[in-house]
Amino acid sequence: MTPIDFSQQTTIVTGASSGIGAAFAHELARRGSHLVLVARRLDRLQTLASELEAAHGIRATPIALDLSAPGAGRLLATQVADRGLRITGLVNNAGFGTDGAFHTEDPARLTDEINVDVANLVDITRAFIEPLRTSGTGILVNVASLAAYMPSPGMAVYSACKAFVLSFTEALWFEAKGTGLRVLCLSPGLTRTEFFDALDGGAYNGSYQTPEQVVQTAMRELDRGARRPSVQSGRVNALTTMLPRFLTRKRLTEISGVVGARSSGRETVNVG
Repeated sequence: MTPIDFSQQTTIVTGASSGIGAAFAHELARRGSHLVLVARRLDRLQTLASELEAAHGIRATPIALDLSAPGAGRLLATQVADRGLRITGLVNNAGFGTDGAFHTEDPARLTDEINVDVANLVDITRAFIEPLRTSGTGILVNVASLAAYMPSPGMAVYSACKAFVLSFTEALWFEAKGTGLRVLCLSPGLTRTEFFDALDGGAYNGSYQTPEQVVQTAMRELDRGARRPSVQSGRVNALTTMLPRFLTRKRLTEISGVVGARSSGRETVNVG
């Protein structure tokens, strides 16, 4: 597969104002890619855009967009077209999780979660998939989570959303064969970002990676041609995703529920 000349790329990064999204923006800019930075907080995007342009001589375009609102992909496509930009890469990083028993969750918050994590990820991908496929050396990275690989009691909607992202992206990986488009699903584990600010219980106990480590996992796989449809960041995390091969769905769910409850400080239950 032809190596990517990032100086010829313009890449959208959603959720670019902090965490993994900001780390993707820094790494892509370092490699020479022009950027479209998407998030709700315009002030942060403008600061980041100025920093990246000054440091790397690239063009960074900030676009403030609420990805919890329906139809964000078509709105983003219109704004990109109005600026005369030709998109060759897309990193769907934006996402958030809710924490707690499903019956106690705020329905409006759950709708926002599904819109950000699933509906608008699909909408944005559909809005730009054709130019990505025809660019010859484009990239499509969808950020999932280790939670994609097993049910997560206490984060039932989040894990289901990320399972969708994993399945969806792996299917697109196959559909992109022969086009030159590198498609990859990236699944981080615990990462030091603002993600936990949205959770009632705050940060979980465990070993954390930095956003930069997570991004390097994705970039290494893209540099190899995205020969695999999905990758997990960190060896221990990769081993964790193998558990479904050895456990029944019942036992996997029970273990996931207990481990998640202990890590977050929620009350645990006896699984027998």
